[in-house]
Amino acid sequence: MRRSWFATIVCVIGLGLIIQANNAHAKLEDILYEKGQITKEEWVKAKADAEKEEAIIQGHAATEKWYEKISIRGYTQLRYNAITTDDKLLNSPYDSSIGNNKGFILRRARLTLSGDINDWVSLYFQTDFAATAGTGNNHFAQLRDLYADIFLMPSKELRKELRLRAGQSKVPYGFETLQSSQQRLSLDRTDAINTGAPNERDIGFFLYYTPNETRKVFRRLIETGLKGSGDYGVLGIGVYNGQTTNVSEANDNKHVVLHATYPFELPYGQIVQVGVDAYTGKIVVSRGLVTPAAGGPAALPSIDNGGNIDDERIGTHFVLYPQPFGLQAEWNWGRGPELNAARTRIQESSLQGGYVQAMYKWDNIMPYVRWQQYYGGRKNVTNSPSNVVRETELGVEYQFNKALELTVAYAWMDRTDNSTAPYVMRDGQVVRFQLQWNY
Repeated sequence: MRRSWFATIVCVIGLGLIIQANNAHAKLEDILYEKGQITKEEWVKAKADAEKEEAIIQGHAATEKWYEKISIRGYTQLRYNAITTDDKLLNSPYDSSIGNNKGFILRRARLTLSGDINDWVSLYFQTDFAATAGTGNNHFAQLRDLYADIFLMPSKELRKELRLRAGQSKVPYGFETLQSSQQRLSLDRTDAINTGAPNERDIGFFLYYTPNETRKVFRRLIETGLKGSGDYGVLGIGVYNGQTTNVSEANDNKHVVLHATYPFELPYGQIVQVGVDAYTGKIVVSRGLVTPAAGGPAALPSIDNGGNIDDERIGTHFVLYPQPFGLQAEWNWGRGPELNAARTRIQESSLQGGYVQAMYKWDNIMPYVRWQQYYGGRKNVTNSPSNVVRETELGVEYQFNKALELTVAYAWMDRTDNSTAPYVMRDGQVVRFQLQWNY
């Protein structure tokens, strides 16, 4: 204790001596000038050097460190679903609380750190603390996004118009894929679009171009609660692994994606956004034991092309933002892996599907209705089983304030059960609740 007090006293005395020395130095220059021992030019130069040194010291003190520019934010979604029909085995790959003997679930618990490291590099890091690691094991932390935006334009005014995104981030395919779950109106993304980029993310490089004025429009669509997608460029191109989020690459082939979208304002002020996207690559599907449709012992299905199956799609989207009436629609077509009807072979097959959603913004209340369908394989599920989805969801979102919102929905579901073979159809109705708080 005595040593710490002694050190403190020494530091205070030292600081005082430094201050006194600086003052004494300044007074010495004045005395020398008054006595004629230095010229006026020498005196002025000494004063200027002292002021310059002080400005440098003050500038260093005022310089903001990169870690002081990082913002922290996030959101959490608490859900509860109740099946109102007899088939309690109805389930969905997007919400594990749909089904028999289910209860409340933390659907998402996101925490985001982001900010500009300097004028040329921006950082984005997001993790989710609601990940599942097996039956009964929940609330594990999982990486969602980790990337750097590298700005490529030399002009400071135009610097962020062209940027290279490196790391794990969203694959720019479709509209709702890019739309944050914090902003999305319906409780889950649609099967038809999301099966193209399951969990929305992958590792790679993505080049985006967005003019400054369009960047302002993208930002305004988010800030005014119009359910925008955020800024992923009016034009974009990317190269990424293609094995989906947090899954190791399994071949030397890389996926390539092309993205184009543009928001424009109609004469009466309502904003419309249209776009088209496409990607191509090869994916390796995981296999598991499955009983053939003709009967017999369970076996691994054979697979086309040594496991490297073509995975390619093209899609289009249209959004009329709710001012107050809105309409959102997407459709896509393509080819990808799918288990055949005999359940003996995983092969390349055609797929198609999409959705249409109508909504109405009335102050802080937004009702909606969405219809979707999908026919095709699910590439990120073992054996890529054939999938049929026909679903209608009717709901309403109520925002108490910017920090708290409640969504209540009722869904009519008719979908393939992808959890276990023989992958039968399940038909049922579900009442759904979600409380979301933003921070």
